[in-house]
Amino acid sequence: MTVTVKRDLRTGRPLWLDRRLPSLPSSELKRNISCDVVVVGAGISGAIIAESLSEAGLKVVIVDRRGAVQGSTPASTALLQYEIDTPLSVLSERIGRDRAERLWRRSRLAVDALRERTRALGIDAEQATRDSLYLSGNVLDAAGLEAEAEARRRAGFEVSFLKPAAVLEQYGIKGRSAIVGRDNYMADPRLLAVGYLNAAIAKGARLYAPVEVTNVSASKSGVIVATRDGPEINCASLVFATGYEMLKGIPKKGNSIISTWVIATKPQPSKIWPTGCIIWEAADPYLYIRTTPEGHVICGGEDAEISDADERDALNEAKTQRLVEKLGKLLPMIDPTADYSWSGSFGDSTTGTPTIGPVPRMQNCYAAMGYGGNGITFSMMAGQMLRGMITGVGDPDNDLVSFNRKF
Repeated sequence: MTVTVKRDLRTGRPLWLDRRLPSLPSSELKRNISCDVVVVGAGISGAIIAESLSEAGLKVVIVDRRGAVQGSTPASTALLQYEIDTPLSVLSERIGRDRAERLWRRSRLAVDALRERTRALGIDAEQATRDSLYLSGNVLDAAGLEAEAEARRRAGFEVSFLKPAAVLEQYGIKGRSAIVGRDNYMADPRLLAVGYLNAAIAKGARLYAPVEVTNVSASKSGVIVATRDGPEINCASLVFATGYEMLKGIPKKGNSIISTWVIATKPQPSKIWPTGCIIWEAADPYLYIRTTPEGHVICGGEDAEISDADERDALNEAKTQRLVEKLGKLLPMIDPTADYSWSGSFGDSTTGTPTIGPVPRMQNCYAAMGYGGNGITFSMMAGQMLRGMITGVGDPDNDLVSFNRKF
């Protein structure tokens, strides 16, 4: 079988492509090889998963049909928040308060773990810790947002609820209530991915690219991975970390492909709002906004239920202009003109949560998919969980994200 659906993941030029990447050793796959784990996908998710498994002492091979960090990773805005797209109060109504709180807490742990692990590995990815400002909108009005703040406090999160006068005074944004969340994270996604790949390689992992996987034969005794150019890889376990190119023959578990659009302004450090916090909205569709160390303002949103790349790209000009208008209206202190613009596909789910774990009816095969708006946060969660599953330690929260979960 062909393992993944080939998809045009992004269009345009993300500003991250202007950054020079550190060297990354990779090889051609010219002969049959064996290892403990094959990770299919060398984007940010595959990188984090491979580093986690390598650190556990496993012999890891990473393959990618394009080449490392050439898929959807450059299209990421890398807002690494613990706050799941679906508000805690709303998620509690859908799946029960206990499970919703556990998901939110695990998401928080993943952000903290990513910050701590990145520091421990000495990776420089222009990372920074930032608070977040969650503005009222058509999903949660002022009263709904205040109830959301109480739901978060009950779950143990340190947040503040601000009325419109305080939001205007502190951030220059008119007519919106807000929740302030603490200690989220942001980075350059390409630098982060290459940093984790190099850390895995330093522990013995091997990167082969470009390598296209064409067939997977999974059994109780292990997995045989066939490639387009002929060589096979024999492994005890296989991890699909193919991002938003959905896997053929693997249950979608409520995941679907949708499209998003992003702009980045010229550097304007003197005009950045106080604290330079991450800004997003309790709205559908919502804006998400961050800065870079140079003072670029990155603004994304206008998400649409479009999976076809041509249909997505036909809207690029109109969506870019709409983002410029919305950004200028929300933050009148900055120049919203787009210096960069791009669009991309990403995997969404009905609850805004990922799917991580053993693939049904494929023995010794695992997948991490459906990252939603929390992308890299859930990549770290996947790295932690899959390490526990593959090494036999297990994970206390895998029931929340498994293919067998009931929501």
